[in-house]
Amino acid sequence: MKKKIDTIHAPKAIGPYSQGIAHTSSKTLYISGQIPVDPVTGGIPESIEEQTERCLQNIKAILEEAGTSMDNVMKTTVYLTSMEDFVRMNGVYARFFKEPFPARVTVEVSRLPKNVDVEIDAIAIF
Repeated sequence: MKKKIDTIHAPKAIGPYSQGIAHTSSKTLYISGQIPVDPVTGGIPESIEEQTERCLQNIKAILEEAGTSMDNVMKTTVYLTSMEDFVRMNGVYARFFKEPFPARVTVEVSRLPKNVDVEIDAIAIF
C-alpha cells in the first residue's frame, strides 16, 4: 500500500523522510520538497532560474523512478525566499508543464534548507 521511491538522480534525503512515497492502491505519489541540489556534484546553482530548473529536474527524476511523468503532476507547492523572484521562477516552471497545468500554491518563506531560494514539492498520479 505504501512504497518508498528513491533514485540516484535526485538528492538523497537529508533527514528522516523519503524522496517520494507512492500509495499503491490510490496510485498517488507524494514527492518531498526538492531543493536545487545537484545529485551528482552536490552543488547548488546561484540564479533563481537555475535553482528552479534543478528543483524540477529532481522532481522529474523521482517521477520517472515511480514510472510516471511531469504530465501526471496534479499539484505543486513552491516555496520562495522572496516573491521578487516569482516571475523568473514562473518562467522556468512553465517550461516543465503543459495544459492543463497542475494546481499550485506559491508562498514566501523566511528561510529554506541550505539557504537556497526555492523549494518545490509535488503530488502526482501513476
